[in-house]
Amino acid sequence: MPVSPAPAEGIFGTTYRTSSIGAFALIAIAAFEALAVTTVMPTLARELDGLSLYALAFSAPLASGVIGMVAAGQWSDRHGPRRALEVAIVTFSLGLLVCGLAPAMELFVVGRLLQGLGSGALIAALYVVVGEVYPADLQPSLFASFAAAWVLPALFGPALAAVVADLAGWRWVFLSVIVLVALATVFVVPALRMLRPRSATEVEAAAAAPARRGLLLWATVAAVAALALELLGSLPGLRAALAAVPLVVLVLALRPLLPGGSLTGRRGLPSVIAVRGLLSASFFCAESYIVFVLQEQWQVTAVRAGLALTVVGVVWATASQVQARLRARLDDTTVMSIGSAVLLAGVLVLLLAVVLDVHPVLAAAGYALGGAGMGFAYPRTGVATLAASSDADRGFNSSALTISDSLGGAVALSISGAIFAAAERGDSDPFSAVFALAVLLAVGAAVVARRTGYRAPVAPDPAASRTARSR
Repeated sequence: MPVSPAPAEGIFGTTYRTSSIGAFALIAIAAFEALAVTTVMPTLARELDGLSLYALAFSAPLASGVIGMVAAGQWSDRHGPRRALEVAIVTFSLGLLVCGLAPAMELFVVGRLLQGLGSGALIAALYVVVGEVYPADLQPSLFASFAAAWVLPALFGPALAAVVADLAGWRWVFLSVIVLVALATVFVVPALRMLRPRSATEVEAAAAAPARRGLLLWATVAAVAALALELLGSLPGLRAALAAVPLVVLVLALRPLLPGGSLTGRRGLPSVIAVRGLLSASFFCAESYIVFVLQEQWQVTAVRAGLALTVVGVVWATASQVQARLRARLDDTTVMSIGSAVLLAGVLVLLLAVVLDVHPVLAAAGYALGGAGMGFAYPRTGVATLAASSDADRGFNSSALTISDSLGGAVALSISGAIFAAAERGDSDPFSAVFALAVLLAVGAAVVARRTGYRAPVAPDPAASRTARSR
């Protein structure tokens, strides 16, 4: 069992300083890679002659990340998070190595799959480590530092990735990070030493938990179906109709992973889960192509295009702080509705900027506005989910929220890849088609967000009942 520090000691006190730095660094590295790849993807896709797999390279880690999260969660429950975290770090590093050395786009996508598998497992296992090693009064501070670990890469990551790509080549955006992962892992070792081993009773209880049975299998099926959707949908002609098969499989696989009614937007918690998926689907569909369109349509350099990602990181964080301060004034449904509407406005501006071919600053501004909507609505989906959960289903609902988030983005990117390919074959503007999809998804988020509130049943009025009977 970990030794509790003095009450005045914080996450960077003597007992936890090294572990906190390591955990912060691992989250920051995962965040950096998520943003850096957006900056260099257009360049590497052209060099590897793999523009047809552009969307798949983005959706692959989102889909495989779901498998990693579920697998690491189950492994941590049964045997503790230490080995799960170690395997996750190795898998993530292997993915970086494969990406950095990939001679073809197909192998690069394999590396992205490994990256997603590792990062998903890393985050899930790391959260369990925090829960077991850190006392309850320090956990909020550490999770707040994790939020900052996502903001800092947004400030410097895109520009740094573009500079590294210009000076040393895009491969070093991946290869150089392996060293940073190794250093961060060394810092996490003290926390791993404080973990207690699982007892035989705990292992049996975790293995027998009904909510866990079949979860990994369904998560794997859903992830594979999401990726197959893009591959088959990108085929020319009538062969694209084969994409209907993985789409049906995906719907069937999601049903046991999400609360009932999530796929149809049933009022209450199911709509909260649906909104999270639609928000991610719309925004990350736009984000994956923003640097690409700035370079292709307006010949903006990678460094300048990456600034759009930096601005969005700041805007997202600022909007998150604003909604937190309005916690007592605005209920969750109102905040999610406003945020979804702002996201819709942002991606609509982005679409119009591309269609009308106006100044690229307007396109970047639309993207930034969408980021503000995400920062405003996104955190409240988590708050609303916890508020609608009990001790019996809190874990399942939290997992469902994450799955909806990741697979929502993965499916949207898969569909966008198919739309992009079809538009190119038809001599239409592929970017307009992709951003139109982002607009439709944002419309869905705005509509479903209005259904996230609960309607308390109205108790019958005894006096009114007596009056009605007397008549």
